[in-house]
Amino acid sequence: MKAIVQYEYGAPQDVLHLAEVEMPVAGAEEVLVSVRASSANPWDWHFIRGEPLLLRPAGLGGARKPKFPVPGGDLAGTVERAGGGVTAFKPGDEVYGFGHGAFAEYIAVNQGSLAPKPGTLTFEQAAAVPLAAVTALQGLRAGGIQPGQHVLIIGASGGVGTFAVQIARHLGATVTGVCSTRHADLVRRLGAEQVIDYTKQDVTTGAASYDLALQLGGTYSPAAIRKVLTPHGTLIQSFGDGSRWFGPVGNIIKAVALNALAGQTLKSFTAKVTAKALPGGRRPDRVRPYRPGDRPDLPAHRRGSRSGTGRGGKPRGQGHRHG
Repeated sequence: MKAIVQYEYGAPQDVLHLAEVEMPVAGAEEVLVSVRASSANPWDWHFIRGEPLLLRPAGLGGARKPKFPVPGGDLAGTVERAGGGVTAFKPGDEVYGFGHGAFAEYIAVNQGSLAPKPGTLTFEQAAAVPLAAVTALQGLRAGGIQPGQHVLIIGASGGVGTFAVQIARHLGATVTGVCSTRHADLVRRLGAEQVIDYTKQDVTTGAASYDLALQLGGTYSPAAIRKVLTPHGTLIQSFGDGSRWFGPVGNIIKAVALNALAGQTLKSFTAKVTAKALPGGRRPDRVRPYRPGDRPDLPAHRRGSRSGTGRGGKPRGQGHRHG
């Protein structure tokens, strides 16, 4: 089969190549999926570059070369074959979810990481949902979001942020989004009542106070963000930005230290994409049931983001990162 492969760490344009590789074999609890679409996330960027360096042995990959030669996580496609222990899917089923090796024509994925693709979504739309939407939903819930709260979303125009703004608004919160000038209108259309342009204003010096801050990017420290939280407010950090060696570890440590001194809650968070977390999944952990005609309001940079193989070509890994 055709796949995008990498055998060393580096910039995507330098290390990613289209190649013929062996088709994966589905284990007893796995499903072999014919990939129709996949999408690229910052998660993929970290695996491709192998950064932060100190996290390579902790699951990011091998110390010297990638643990997973085929990158890519988000996917949507059709079940080609099901392992003997698979009970949720059969050949021909349309599915979406998350696995290692989605930038290929086929991928073997544990059945617990897949859900039936909602019929209202195209394969391209469905492939843009798993990691970004689940991170947004689980991150807001980790922060204990409640109707009537004032929620600050830092990185509101990125892949996760665009879902977070819509979900927070749907859950009854008043949303303030932080983004750059050119994405301010987008964030307003998605449901933010207020938008802060970080190129013109430092959100941590404002007079407003927030019950919950969801930090999806940027360089703000936990100490700076807590200044704009209510006395019992919560900061949820879910991003990988930081130094080449340590990534977000420094801010995570600072948040843990400040927790002991403040009445606020400051913590990091990592999403887990499972069948339960995805709309259409078994006993889904969703905001509300999908209704006919429902579609996520995906901005242009998330729609149809196919980073495929024979069908989609080589992912570029370059350009502006929204947020």
